[in-house]
Parts: sequence; structure tokens; C-alpha cells
Amino acid sequence: MDGILNINKPAGKTSYAIVAMVKRLTDEKHVGHAGTLDPMATGVLPVCLGQATRLVEYLMETSKTYRAEIEFGVSTDSYDREGTVTQKCDASAVTLEQVETALISFRGVITQVPPMYSAVKHQGKPLYELARAGIDVERKGRTAKIYSLEIRDWQNPFLTIEVTCGKGTYIRSLANDLGQALGCGATLSNLQRSRCGIFEINEAVTPENLEEACRGGYWESLLYPMDSILSLWEQRLSAKKKLSQSVTGHWSVWRKILRLPLRAIFAELIPGKGTCWAFCILTLKKSCGNRKSI
Repeated sequence: MDGILNINKPAGKTSYAIVAMVKRLTDEKHVGHAGTLDPMATGVLPVCLGQATRLVEYLMETSKTYRAEIEFGVSTDSYDREGTVTQKCDASAVTLEQVETALISFRGVITQVPPMYSAVKHQGKPLYELARAGIDVERKGRTAKIYSLEIRDWQNPFLTIEVTCGKGTYIRSLANDLGQALGCGATLSNLQRSRCGIFEINEAVTPENLEEACRGGYWESLLYPMDSILSLWEQRLSAKKKLSQSVTGHWSVWRKILRLPLRAIFAELIPGKGTCWAFCILTLKKSCGNRKSI
């Protein structure tokens, strides 16, 4: 069975555990998620089944929206509430105006240093393995894109923000860096992913919903077909007006497409052609050996 499930991941479960649950309930061998959520985090976790697993890396390129609660005055080694407290500070003097001013520098293209407790690799080993062994290593800064960052609630020492960002953004790092900018430290106390690409939290199904659907024999009705996922890229293409010609019978356009990185193809998919064109292009690029720009 091919398609995508929009799962509302509960707190305390790893993303891998959700994938394992889907495999067990659906008896589908090929299952993968499109963007890890930390165990403490909740919300949208797209889970791809069958042929849809080929779209995982491209789904991960889409923007995400998070609702995050940050606690000032507490710093931890993991940058979230589940880590070991490394510092405490009186944050009672922090004002909303100071927070608003500090947030300005966190919008747009920013540089983040990944937390030690992350899957980023250092000399072939995930950072979290080194962190658990008590080893701290220097990490290189990474570019992240923050499309919007708005305050939703302020009850000192707790700040609630809504963030829309690009791939590879660490909300934990954002919380930690904001605390450093204000001179009082901070840690992420709660996190919910409310959107991942076209998947919204209000349409997500809980693990309990999925189990019930599997028992009732109607779980397949919860699947998003692969073509529906591509609507997001079709909309982007229409907005940017980048590939307005039909590819049918136009070799010059084909040559242009074949020179594009795969990520660009899926970000600017030809409208109205659906999944078949995406995989035709993918196959052509592989057969032409055009992999350098990926």
C-alpha cells in the first residue's frame, strides 16, 4: 500500500517507535518518517508507506511550523527540559520588550550550532553518543531559515512562540540562543509541530485512532495519496512561474530540467503532471548520470 499517514505523535514516543508501530499495525515493510521529532515533542509526523518512502527526503525539504514554550532562567545540556540542568538564573527582570527586541535577530537566515544531543555526526559518530559518554566537541554553525517568528504568550519566565522554519532548524538551539542573548539562559519546555508541508495538526490521527482504524479494516482511508503531496510543489511552481512550458515534446526544456538538482525538481514540479512526471525525471537523471548537483 502506497501513501502517507499524518500521525499526531504523542509525548514520550520516539519517531522510530511510531514507524515501528505503523509497520506492526499495517503489515507494510517499507515505512519511514519525514522529519524526526524529539521524544518530548508532539504533533505532526508524516509517515510514508510503500512507494511513498521515495518522497521522504523531499518532504523533509518542506517548511514546518512549531509552537514552542521556552522557560527563561534555566539552562540544560540538551537545551530542553529533559536534559541535566547546567545553570539557573533569576529571570524575573526580563521584560516582554526585551524579548521582542532579542527576537529580531532570530528572523530570516540565521546560524545555529547543533546541540550535543542531536543526530548530527562528528567523525562518523552521532553527537548524542558522544554527549552520553560525557564528551563535548566543537560544532560548526549551520544555516537555518526562519520564515516567521511570533510571540503567542508571555508569562514570565515562560514564553510561547510560533515558528515557521526551513529544514534543519533546531528549536532547542533557538531557545538556548535566545536565553544567552538575554543573559539569563533558557531551555525548551514544550514543543508541538503544528504543520509539516501540507500536513496540519487538526487533520492528524493519533496512534489510538490508527489502531482503531486497523481493527476496523478502514485504515487505508486515512492515507494521503502520493499525488496529493505533490500539490504543494505545484503551487510553488505556479507562484514562481519557473517552468511554465509543458515538457511534452520539448527537448530543450528536458535538458534544462535534467540540469536541475533533484531538490529543485521536487520544489518546482511541473503543474498538472503528478507523480509520474516526478519519477520520470528522477529516472532520467539517474540514467544520465547527472548526480553531481544533488
